[in-house]
Amino acid sequence: MSATPPELPQFAPQQRTFSPHSASVGMARTFVLKTLTEWGVEGRSEDVQYCVSELATNALIHGSSAAGFSVQLNIGDDLIRIEVGDLSAEMPQTATPDCESDGGRGLLLVASFADMWGVEPDPRGGKTVWTEFKVAGLQRVPSGAAL
Repeated sequence: MSATPPELPQFAPQQRTFSPHSASVGMARTFVLKTLTEWGVEGRSEDVQYCVSELATNALIHGSSAAGFSVQLNIGDDLIRIEVGDLSAEMPQTATPDCESDGGRGLLLVASFADMWGVEPDPRGGKTVWTEFKVAGLQRVPSGAAL
């Protein structure tokens, strides 16, 4: 008789809205790390935080400047999903910057850190840019342990 693996606890999605200030990018990164730590998620936290920084920065620069942005975290059996939303209907475009360009690399870097990413229009206006991170055999560590 084979033992069935214990079922992982399910966590409700966590969401927070941030004001349209540059300090909000660091606050979003901290929110994500704190949530992953509270959930006991081990692995990929640096990749996740990097992508949150890029997407939050893009939301501040290209989104509706007066409204700020939102960040939502979801977790599945082997998947972490991050969504960054803003009120601008302008869809992000991946650029092909040359070596002298000051910007335009953010989404290229997101694509290299995340397993998948995409953008969806929000029916209420604006858009959501999402990233997904596969975490094989997602392990949850005891609450309070360092990632």
